[in-house]
Amino acid sequence: MIDPSLYKSVMGAFPSGVTVITTLDSDGGIVGLTASAFSALSLEPALVLFCPNYTSDSYPVLRDSKRFAIHLLSGEQQAEAYAFAKKGKEKAQGIEWELSELGNPLLAGATAIIECELWREYDGGDHAIMVGAVKNLILPEEPPIPMIYHRGKLGPLPAFA
Repeated sequence: MIDPSLYKSVMGAFPSGVTVITTLDSDGGIVGLTASAFSALSLEPALVLFCPNYTSDSYPVLRDSKRFAIHLLSGEQQAEAYAFAKKGKEKAQGIEWELSELGNPLLAGATAIIECELWREYDGGDHAIMVGAVKNLILPEEPPIPMIYHRGKLGPLPAFA
């Protein structure tokens, strides 16, 4: 048996980017979650994946909506990262967003945005493995510094000399 606290400490030693995945609920409200479990999967076809916890209140909405936007957060988006990490329906209160042509809520200020349709879903223990078929890619003209997550803390990626 693996000790859960040791497992979390070891996994936390691996720095990762931070994403917020958003969609609309059946009432047209923004729903989403913060995830560091995100990866590119395939170029042909273009696929990405993220892994929401089954207990997340946003998971069933993301699954049922069949489309979502994955925001690769910038170092300036700590408010968004913490807001979407919370439970509840009012996560996006005070956060700027707009609706894309594909019908996804897009957050301002991300280093990049990947709009997807749900391609497949797999069981991953206490998390789902949601695979998205990439439908649109958005890069700002001046990409901001990305956010990283390491040992339970998040912040801007330090400059490399």
